[in-house]
Amino acid sequence: MRLPSWLSQHLAALRALLVFTVLLGLAYPLIFVGVGKIPGISDRSGDLTLIGQSFTDADGNPVTRYFQSRPSAGGYDPTATGASNLGPEDVVDTPDRQSLLTQVCARSLAVGRLEGVDGSRPYCTADGVGAVLAVFHRDGFTGPITRVVSVNQTGVPFVGRYEGVVVEPAREGDDYRALGGVITPIRGDAPAEPAVPADAVTASGSGLDPHISPAYAGIQAPRVARERGISLDRVHQLIVQNTDGRALGFLGQPVVNVLTLNLALDGR
Repeated sequence: MRLPSWLSQHLAALRALLVFTVLLGLAYPLIFVGVGKIPGISDRSGDLTLIGQSFTDADGNPVTRYFQSRPSAGGYDPTATGASNLGPEDVVDTPDRQSLLTQVCARSLAVGRLEGVDGSRPYCTADGVGAVLAVFHRDGFTGPITRVVSVNQTGVPFVGRYEGVVVEPAREGDDYRALGGVITPIRGDAPAEPAVPADAVTASGSGLDPHISPAYAGIQAPRVARERGISLDRVHQLIVQNTDGRALGFLGQPVVNVLTLNLALDGR
């Protein structure tokens, strides 16, 4: 007896539900539990060096004797793990939140000052906010430019004129995109390859990553050597000793474990 089409569709959906319940609700978790029992993995399950942490004082300032971790959207709190969910299009500040671009610009300047390197980066102003203009055209998106606003600055704009039009400072609370402005990031004259690496100014997906790039460790090494009164060569040796290579020899990039590196500096 042939079943009605509507009943066949419901039975097919039920079978799919049961199959995926077994695969994703039972088999998948059990596989990873089994993987966690493999020697070499299970003995690291409680290893605190797998979780990042900050090396700052009570006021949030970097403790200069230590290598600094990458930023964390969750403040290195395991109960608040996660990313900021901000993407590359997030370039305009609001009264209650800095844009991702401004966060990156501010962090880059701060790292540059701490490490004595150039903290400038493309699309950032000299005072550490996103270099973004709202450009108003006579005919909406086309025609002569009638007005230009530096949307992330309420003080003196980072550029005086754009396409011959005087640039205005922003007024707090105004939504220039809603008013018809075309949001236009300005690259500026910063080097294409900033001295401050990307992992120094962006958070990891989990917010708990204990690793930084060898490049970020490299620009911190002179400060740590100076603050601890040890040779730069010795600091570089410890960096190498606490660098993990590519996974399986070809996946990802080499990374430096900040926690084990700082523990090694303390002789532990």
